[in-house]
Amino acid sequence: MKRTLEIKDLHVNVEGKEILKGVNLTVNTGEVHAIMGPNGTGKSTLASTIMGHYKYEVTSGEIKLDGANLLDMKVDERARAGLFLAMQYPNEISGITNSDFIKTAMEARLDSENHISLFKFIKELDKAVSDLKMNSDLPHRYLNEGFSGGEKKRNEILQMKMLKPNFAILDEIDSGLDVDALRIVGENVNNMRGENFGAIVITHYERLLDYIDVDYVHIMMNGRIVKTGGKELIKKIDLEGYDWIKEELGIEDVEVEKRQHVVLGSCAINKKNEAKK
Repeated sequence: MKRTLEIKDLHVNVEGKEILKGVNLTVNTGEVHAIMGPNGTGKSTLASTIMGHYKYEVTSGEIKLDGANLLDMKVDERARAGLFLAMQYPNEISGITNSDFIKTAMEARLDSENHISLFKFIKELDKAVSDLKMNSDLPHRYLNEGFSGGEKKRNEILQMKMLKPNFAILDEIDSGLDVDALRIVGENVNNMRGENFGAIVITHYERLLDYIDVDYVHIMMNGRIVKTGGKELIKKIDLEGYDWIKEELGIEDVEVEKRQHVVLGSCAINKKNEAKK
């Protein structure tokens, strides 16, 4: 059954500064959408807001999942509802192995009476590790501890493959990857395509999209999606950059937002809802 993630006129503040200024986007399962744009245009802010980072204050607009208000859900509720975020800066967690972390996350989606077969879990995990060409000792290592940047990004995709979300938001998973790792990650994402899976792929560069078959390409500038098209946009951006879009639409450069190393915690704050309480 098709599921729908819908964003309407979304405005978001970070520490009192408006970053998203009216984002509109609809993603259905079975579709892969790429969001591209210069640094500081709000791409990572959008990803974190969808997943519920507490620093991102929704001042107006809506995010709905199959018609239900996503902004009323906490981070864990959004994950159990079928959302997944591959973070730009995955965190290291000492004392928790990869296998324990992933198995616990998978069981959190089940009823309290149901459990995952250990044999089935190990078999599936070993296959996913092999698909991503990761070291075989990875299940026994602490989560991201001592991992290179590229290993952390592969580990995010490993979690996605095991959790099988309905919607994955992939925030610059190509950064820090060498050519071979980029191909492996891209192919594994592309192999997830299907009627029960939709994705938002956030990237600066076209190289990752050589391996992922995207349906729509959106260009984000100054906190809005300013242009939508197909794969032809990827090639044009690769050849000409973004200046042609600025000239075409009369967009002026604005101050670039500072990049933030974010950690998901409480849900994103909806200012409108808070005012009603």
